[in-house]
Amino acid sequence: MNDFYTDEYFMKEALKEAHRALDADEVPIGAIIVSNNKIIARGHNLTESLNDPTAHAEMQAFTAATDYLGGKYLNDCTLYVTLEPCVMCAGASYWSQIGRIVFGASDAKRGYKSVENSILHPKTEVLSGILENECSNLLIDFFRAKR
Repeated sequence: MNDFYTDEYFMKEALKEAHRALDADEVPIGAIIVSNNKIIARGHNLTESLNDPTAHAEMQAFTAATDYLGGKYLNDCTLYVTLEPCVMCAGASYWSQIGRIVFGASDAKRGYKSVENSILHPKTEVLSGILENECSNLLIDFFRAKR
């Protein structure tokens, strides 16, 4: 991998999406999808503005990426997301056969790892903890301000 295009570089791009969600008073979670070191899709939470509980950052990014590629499989792509995907988004990643998932902060309550058996595609590689503090603090600050 080119030194410029590191996991940290791409997670910073996902954090930019999280900040877009924050600016819209959405839960600040952002996602991007990368293919061959190129960002092909971006997404952030839109559940409030669309009044849609399925409008998570990952779902927005999956839709944009499959549209960009013209097919439903993302085998050669990496999803970068600021928070561990929930069960719904992990299930969607399974069906897209995403090649790799990189996430920042873990979600012990609602993340996919909270279920007993993994629901990710067996060929999907996972890396966690990339810019974990930045990703986590954004969410902590958001919810602290809401209370």
